[in-house]
Parts: sequence; structure tokens; C-alpha cells
Amino acid sequence: MFRIKVMIFLILPFIGLSQVEIKGKITYKSEPIPFANVFLTVPESETIAAGTITNEDGSFVLQVEEGRYNLTVSFLGFKEWTKEVQVDGEMIFENIELEEEDNRLDEVVLVSKKKIIERKVDRLVFNVENSISASGGDAVDALRVAPGIRVQNDEITMIGKSGMRVLVDGRLMQLTGDELTNFLSTISADDIKSIEIITNPPAKYEAEGNSGLINIIFKKGARNSWNNAISLTYNQAPYDYYALRNNFTYNKDRVKLLVNLNSRLGDYQEIEEMDVFYPDGLWKTELKRVIQQKYFSGRLEFDYELGERSTIGIQYIGTILEPDIRDKSNTEIFNTSNTIDSLLVTNGFADDNTSNHSLNLHYNTQLDTLGRKISVDLDYFNYDSSQDRDFVTNSVTSTNQFLNTITAQNNIIDQDFINYSARIDVEHPFSFANISYGAKYSFINNENAPKYFEIMNGTPVMDTNLSDEFEYEEETSAIYINASRDLSEKWKAQLGLRYENTDTEGISKTLNQVNKNSYAKLFPTFYLSYAMNDNNAFSFSYGKRINRPSYAFLNPFRFYTNSNIYSEGNPFLQPSFTDNLEFTHIYKNKLTTNLYASITTDGFGPVSSVNEATNEQIITRENFYNLYNYGLTETFTFSPFTWWDSQNTGNLSYSYTDFYNNNVDAEEQNGFGFYIATYNTFILNKAKTLTGQINYWYSGPSKTLLYQNSDAFNVDLVVKYNMLDNNLQATMGMYDVFNTSPVKNTYFINNVRQTYQMFPSNQYFRLSLLYKFGNKKINAQNRSTGNEEERRRAGL
Repeated sequence: MFRIKVMIFLILPFIGLSQVEIKGKITYKSEPIPFANVFLTVPESETIAAGTITNEDGSFVLQVEEGRYNLTVSFLGFKEWTKEVQVDGEMIFENIELEEEDNRLDEVVLVSKKKIIERKVDRLVFNVENSISASGGDAVDALRVAPGIRVQNDEITMIGKSGMRVLVDGRLMQLTGDELTNFLSTISADDIKSIEIITNPPAKYEAEGNSGLINIIFKKGARNSWNNAISLTYNQAPYDYYALRNNFTYNKDRVKLLVNLNSRLGDYQEIEEMDVFYPDGLWKTELKRVIQQKYFSGRLEFDYELGERSTIGIQYIGTILEPDIRDKSNTEIFNTSNTIDSLLVTNGFADDNTSNHSLNLHYNTQLDTLGRKISVDLDYFNYDSSQDRDFVTNSVTSTNQFLNTITAQNNIIDQDFINYSARIDVEHPFSFANISYGAKYSFINNENAPKYFEIMNGTPVMDTNLSDEFEYEEETSAIYINASRDLSEKWKAQLGLRYENTDTEGISKTLNQVNKNSYAKLFPTFYLSYAMNDNNAFSFSYGKRINRPSYAFLNPFRFYTNSNIYSEGNPFLQPSFTDNLEFTHIYKNKLTTNLYASITTDGFGPVSSVNEATNEQIITRENFYNLYNYGLTETFTFSPFTWWDSQNTGNLSYSYTDFYNNNVDAEEQNGFGFYIATYNTFILNKAKTLTGQINYWYSGPSKTLLYQNSDAFNVDLVVKYNMLDNNLQATMGMYDVFNTSPVKNTYFINNVRQTYQMFPSNQYFRLSLLYKFGNKKINAQNRSTGNEEERRRAGL
């Protein structure tokens, strides 16, 4: 009943205000002009009554009291446009066409171009469409070259901070680990407009994610246009794969349509190296996986304008994958004399079938000309996975002579995840502040049914001690309110508050165990900005975040990786909370200084322990730490020559951890971390059709939580050639040229030293061809949809 009352309250009629709206679009030769100045002046006094700059699609909106004004539009290189208007109600200027200045220099063309990296008050924007390094790749490749983002061991993090969550077009992905990276690998980087790194999201966004959110925004078509792009990509690493993609957009009158298809075929290799220094000798393991890259994905978007103020639409995203895995591991067992006694050799094959389907229905309406709007989103998301894995572990001598079979198993794991959610958002400007508020309800059901069979004798026999059925349900209700106000010409403030209530139930049918949990929390956000002058701007922000355990972390059952390594979840895990503070200074829009601090309480994660008697490694999940992160980030952009753009980032951080759980027998790893990166784009010919990019980053040794992390660096070399009036593009690149990006982790559990390093084929060669045709009025837009909280933790 409470949720119904909230929804009714949010859509009540609003009280009218006295201002009216003037809107329009600025163009040149039918192409939009972004960042043009648009302002209204009072004829008698020439004082400015209202002003703004045009959006990326050339549109503008002004709000002003009724009366007589002069409407003026100005932009560098064009004649000023002025018209006297009598404002008695809403006015719409369909297209205001500007004329070029007559005294311009010959052969000089003014081009409005976005930088690869932009720093805004509350986020860092990586414009993927302007980065040739991501051309022909997928969303994971784009994240790898995004400034300050690291993709390692299927985890996406920000340098100097803890975990972040990923949104796609404003929707939080309820996937983690390899399920998330598998999904992102089905998204072509050529379909991505930008990646937003939001370290302190406003109250409108879900509170999930310790260090904020990464929002991947798709490209979309412009009004009265159609366009098609088809691309073919070849990747060569230890194994190769091919990717084919087609993207069609149609946007005319009231109809907007997008159809996107992607496919990939080939193989991908991962190598893991793990060393455990037992008292009676080293166990040295190398695990090699070859993962089949076979998938088909599609995206359909359809929007229809019901009138001048209302739009209804549908969005569907679907993927079918067959990531079959061939794996082989060799464990060398050393004695105290440091010679090999024997080896454990494991060979396995996993037949994997995965699919996910996402459906969004949305309705937007503008209630009046005063800026009052309502948007409603209904979402459905389903993730289904089935894996059938056989593996055999044999013991052999140091000369590879067979001794005996340790284990032979068949594991079948079925997983089904369903999420339903509904969200409503309202924008309601008042004379004293711009107010927005909304509510959301989400329901999640996850079923996981692993079955284990012994196949030592050739006939499968179910091991009832290892087979399990685990069901998890989660219900979350949220409401929020946000207010922003211009305190003066130089000062702006924004204040938000979000309330979330979560009820969970986990059922292990095999163990006959039921665990329930309920928690509610307020999540405040605050922003304050000060524009001192044209050269200096300052801002401060604060936000509180939550990190909920993934469903796999809550499953109490035991999962065996091989004969001597197993992991189990913890149904009593509690969420962790993080307080984030940031102070930012921007100088001449070229140098950005960012000071930050974050405090995480009740942090949780995997904890390894070692049974020295049996040489078993046991991985559990625990709430066991409080984490304090402090850091300084500098971002500097400059163009030493007209043919060279350089964007550079440096980060210095300090991490301090306090372990409070007595079950964790480990030493805190506290210390500094250092990271630098430079992204350089070069124009290589007079026609500006040949461009190159050199990217470099270095991450110094660091310490955090349980781990000592080694240093690493990366170099990418990419060239791009545009032909046929930019309709045909060829991109060629060598990535991680020296194969030096993998990081080695060292940690001590029960006084036993362990090391781990993954080599995920970061070094590769890529060749990509992209052909576009249509009427090329390309204008990137984006929409935010509803289930932003639920599509993250189905990593399971």
C-alpha cells in the first residue's frame, strides 16, 4: 500500500508557474550547431533576460516571463542572428539557419570537435566515438582504454578506488565477473557514443557501487535521417576471432527506429598462474583456458511521438552465447629440496549455453512549457545459463609417468535469473529551485541448481553431498528527491536524498537452510560549485553508496574448482557502505585537479585459507574490513601543434585497511599507489584522412586489502584511414605491445605465501573495416531506462 500511495503522489497534477518556454534549433546547411550562444534581451535596456548554449543536436530551451524581447544567436565564424519577438505563450523556432562570416580566410574550416576526455562537475566523459583505439573492438576493449579504468580478472575498477558498477544506457547491469564481461563483449565499441565515469552519482541513480558508476551510452540516429553502418573485425592473439556487426537507424517524423546486430566467431585464451608456498614445498599451478567466442546479439529500439510533448517506446537487448571452455591445468608439487616430486594434471571441457533478454517499456511526457516532466519505465530482465563440465585430475611423476586418477567428475550447473522493476521520475521546477523526485520498485528471483556426478568408473553417480538447489529472492523499494539551485551568478548547489529498503531470502533446499535479511538506509548526496572567473572553477561533492553481495557470495554450498581447491558462499553476508568526498578545481578547461577520500565500512570479499595438513585451499566470503582510500588525480590536455592532441592523467593514492574479523588470518596491506596515462592523437597527412594514436599507461606497485600488487604498463599503437568521403574507415592496431599489462598479486594467508597472475590475451593485433551509408545527419542522443539496480549481481 505504501508503494501505491507513493506512485499516486508522484503523478498528481502540478501547480502552474508564470514563466513560458521558447525553444528551437540552430543549424548551418541543415546541420546542427552545438554550443552556440542563445539569449533574450530587453529592448529598452539591453539587459539579458535569459540565456543558454545549444545542445549537441543544436536545440535550445529558454524560460522567460511574457513580454517583448530581442532573440539573439551567435557563434564564432557566423553572422549574428537577431529577431524581435513578442512572448505571449510557448514559441517554437523549428530551424534558425546561420550564415558564415563573409571575411573568413580561404581554406579555413571551423570544426566543433569533442575531446577524447572531458571533465564535468560530477563525472569524467570518455568520448569513445573520437578514440580510434576502440575502433573495431567491443565494450570491454573500450573500458580498457578509458582513462583510469582497469579491467582485470573479470573485475572492473577505477585506479586508486574500489569496485564500480556498470550501466548501459542508464541501466545498471545485474551481472558480475565473467558474466558481465561476456555480455559487454557482445557490444560493439563502434556503437558507443561515450563512457561516463560518475564517481558521485546524484540521488536519481541507484545507490549501488562503492566508487560510483560507469555509464555506457549508445549512439542513436538524428531526426529526419536514416543511416546504416556495417563493420568487419579481425583479432589475432594466441587465437583469433572474427566479428561482424550491422547498425541501422531510421528517424523520421514521429518514428525513431534502431536495429543492431552483432556476431563473433573464434577463440580466446586465458592463462592463470598460481603459486602456493606450503611449508613442505611449493605447489606451482598453470591453468590455460581456451574460450569459444561464439555469440549472436541484437538490439531493437522503437520510439513513437504521441504528440508534441509525449513519447512512448520499447527497447529490447538480447544475446545468445556458446562460450564453451577447453581447460588444462598443471600443478607442479615441489619438495623441501625444491625438486619436483609429482604433478597434478587436470583436463576439462565445459559445454556452456547462455542467453539474456532485456525488455524496457518507457513513456515520457512534458506536462507544460515550464519544464515539468514525467517519465515511466517498466523493465524485465532474464539471464539463463547452463554449463555441463567434465574434468579429470591425474597424478603423474616428474617424468610424466601416470600414477593414479585423483578425481573424475561431471558438473552440471543450471542458473535462471529474473528481474521485474518499475520506475517513475518527475522533474518539477519551482521559482526557488529545480526539484526532481521519483520512486522505484524491483523484484529479483534467482535459482541455481548445481549437480555433481562422480564418473571414475564410467557410470555417472550423483554426489548428493555436493549437489544443491539454491533460490534467492530480493525485493527493493526506493524513493528519492533532488533539488538544485543557482545561489548566485557564480555559486550553484544541489542536494539529494535517496531511501532504499531491501528484503532478501536465500533458500538452500539441499541443506534445508533459510536465511532472511532486511535493511533500510538513507543515501544523501550534496554538490556545490563556484565559478570564480573564466579560468577557474571549483566544486565539492559528497555521496553515500552501498555494495550488496552477489548471489553466488550468499550461496552456502561448496563448489570445487579441482581436487584441492573449493569455494563456498556465506548467507550471513551484510552489505558494505561507502562515503565518498571529492574536491575539484578546473583551470582554463585544460587542467583538472581532483582530491578525493572514501571510507568503506563492513567491506566483504573472498578470503582464502590453507589447510596445511591436506594442502587444500579454501575460499570463503566474509565481512572483514574497513577501508580508507585517499587520492589526488591530475588531468591535463594540450595541443603542442595543430596536428597533435595530448590528454594526460596522473593519480597518487593511499590505501589503509583495518581487518576486524578474527576468521581472517592475514595481514593488512597498506600503502601508496601511483598511476599515469597519456593518450595522444596525431593527424598524419594534409587531407586529415590518416590519423594515429599512441596510448601509454603505467601503474606502480601498490598495496590494498590483502594484496601486494606489482607494477605494470601498457602501450597501444593504432592508425586509422578514412576513405570515400569518410564513408569507409580502416583501422589497424597493436595493443599491449610488450605484453606487460597483467598485474601480479601477492598475499599471505595463515602465514602461507601465495601469488596469482592472469594473462587474458591483452596483447593482440586488430584490423577493422567500417562502411557507412545513408544521409549522415548523425547526432548522438541517449535515454536512461528503468532497471538500473537489478542487472548487476547475476554473476552468480
